[in-house]
Amino acid sequence: MFYSIIIPVYNRPDEVKELLDSLDKQSYKQFEIIIIEDGSSEPCKKIADQYTALTIEYFFKENSGPGDSRNFGMAKAKGDYLIFFDSDCIIPTNYFQYVDDHLTTNPLDCFGGPDAAHDSFSVIQKAINFAMTSVFTTGGIRGKKNNIDNYQPRSFNMGMKRVVYEHLGGFSDLHPGEDPDLSYRIMNAGYKVGLIEKAFVYHKRRIDFGKFAKQVYKFGVVRNILIKWYPDKFKSVYLLPSTFLLGSIILILLSILISKLYIFPLILIALLLFLEALFKTKNILIALLAVPASFIQLYSYGFGFLKGFVKILLLKKDERKALPSFFFK
Repeated sequence: MFYSIIIPVYNRPDEVKELLDSLDKQSYKQFEIIIIEDGSSEPCKKIADQYTALTIEYFFKENSGPGDSRNFGMAKAKGDYLIFFDSDCIIPTNYFQYVDDHLTTNPLDCFGGPDAAHDSFSVIQKAINFAMTSVFTTGGIRGKKNNIDNYQPRSFNMGMKRVVYEHLGGFSDLHPGEDPDLSYRIMNAGYKVGLIEKAFVYHKRRIDFGKFAKQVYKFGVVRNILIKWYPDKFKSVYLLPSTFLLGSIILILLSILISKLYIFPLILIALLLFLEALFKTKNILIALLAVPASFIQLYSYGFGFLKGFVKILLLKKDERKALPSFFFK
C-alpha cells in the first residue's frame, strides 16, 4: 500500500529535521511526505529540501491551527492511507513495515499507535512521558492490549483510509481535542478502529514542566466539550484527576489544621510513583522527576476539567462563547 504522511509544523525546524531523519531510514518506503507550514516565522523548507531521497511536498499557508493544516494536507494527499505525525516525533525504522503487515492481515479503517521516550530525550521529557503513561495518572491505558478493539487514535500517531476522510471530512476547529473528536466521529460512523501495538513513535511532548502543565490543563478543559458532544463516550476515569485534586486540598488543610498525619496518603502516592518510575526507567533522576511530573499532570488536568465542567456541563454555556480560545477561527 501507499501512504501519505501529513505533518503540520509551526516554528519547529529542528524537530522536523529529526523527524525526516527517521523517515529517511524506514525499511518500508512506499510513502510520500506532505509538510504544511502553518504560518511559521521559522520555516523548515530549507531543511526539507535536503532530503532528496524522500518524496516531499512542502506547503506554506497562513496560521489556522494543526487540525486545519492536516485537512489541507489530506486534500493534497495521494495515498491509500493518510498518516499523521506531530513534528516532535521520531519514527522507529520498522514503523511502516509493521503498519503495512498489520493492515494486510488485519485491515482497519483507522488506527493509532502508542508513544515512547527516545534515549535522546532529556530527563524531564522522559519524566513527562512516564506521567502520561503511569498506572497512577492515566490508568496505564494508553496504547495497551486491552484497548486494541476500542482505541481512540491521537494525531501524533494516527492513520486512516482515504475513503474515511472522503466520507466524514477532516479535523474540526477544536484545539486541543480535534483528534478524539475525529476518532469519535469515525467510530460512530461504524468504521473499524484499532490499535497497532508495534507501530509506536517516540514523542517528545513538552520540554519543561510549565509547558506541560499548560498542555494538560487544556486537555482537562476540553474533555467537557467532548463529553457534551459525545455523552456516550464518557468514562469515569475522566473524573479521577479532579477527585485527586480536591482530595489533596482537603488532606493538606487537615494536615495544617488537625494533624500532620493527614499528609501521609500524598507521601505514599509520591513513593509509589517513584517506585513505578524507577522500575520502568531504571534511572533514579528520572524517577525523582517523575513524581512532580505526575502531580502536575493530575492537578493541571483536574483543575482544567473542573473549570470546563462548571462552564460547559453545569452552567450549560455555549462552548464557543465560553471557551473561544479552544477554537481556531
